[in-house]
Amino acid sequence: MRPNMSSLVIGCLFHLLAILLPCQSAHDPTKSFVSLPFNPSYYHIQSPYNLPEKKRYSFVNGVHKCWVYSTDKPHSRTSRTKPRTEIAIMGYRYNSGIWEFEAYGYVPKGTSGVSIMQVFGSKPPRATSLMLMVYGGSLRYYSKGPVVLADVYDKWFKLNVIDDFDSGKIRVYINNVLKLEVVGRGGKHHAFKCGVYAQRKASRRMESRWRNIKISRKRA
Repeated sequence: MRPNMSSLVIGCLFHLLAILLPCQSAHDPTKSFVSLPFNPSYYHIQSPYNLPEKKRYSFVNGVHKCWVYSTDKPHSRTSRTKPRTEIAIMGYRYNSGIWEFEAYGYVPKGTSGVSIMQVFGSKPPRATSLMLMVYGGSLRYYSKGPVVLADVYDKWFKLNVIDDFDSGKIRVYINNVLKLEVVGRGGKHHAFKCGVYAQRKASRRMESRWRNIKISRKRA
């Protein structure tokens, strides 16, 4: 039996779409951005105040490893926040322009109830404009927001977060694909952080790893 011409055309169109759509969804989020220096003079480690830093953070072979326990102390004696070990990139606090955080992240299985990346800064009473949290193996916007990566455990993923301070828009890319666009929460200054920061229903042990961290600013 000879195939129907319309069936052949439809089949070819579906095949063409299958080729083109993945290409359209991928995007280089670093285009038009200028990479800035990144070294310890631009960041510091926030970890339980009563422990040596090396007990909760390491940097070996280009990989930043951050871990914390739900029973740990906060990062300062005066803080009432939950335990954390975070790379706080305060050397690049900004109040204008379009800024980008880029890194490869890794979350071991079992880590849950934790923020692994944030855009710090917001209008009171909130403290952040964006938090990416791990709950039940998914990476999501805060604890109940949209999922940006459904299966986050035990694999490296590329994360780009672009904060347009002036327009108030924040975009999140996973492996060069736009996964989230939200309106920020204002504030006088913003800065990027990554690591582990315990949240509601935190697992006993929380860990994330980071490599190839880059901070960039869009050309004027």
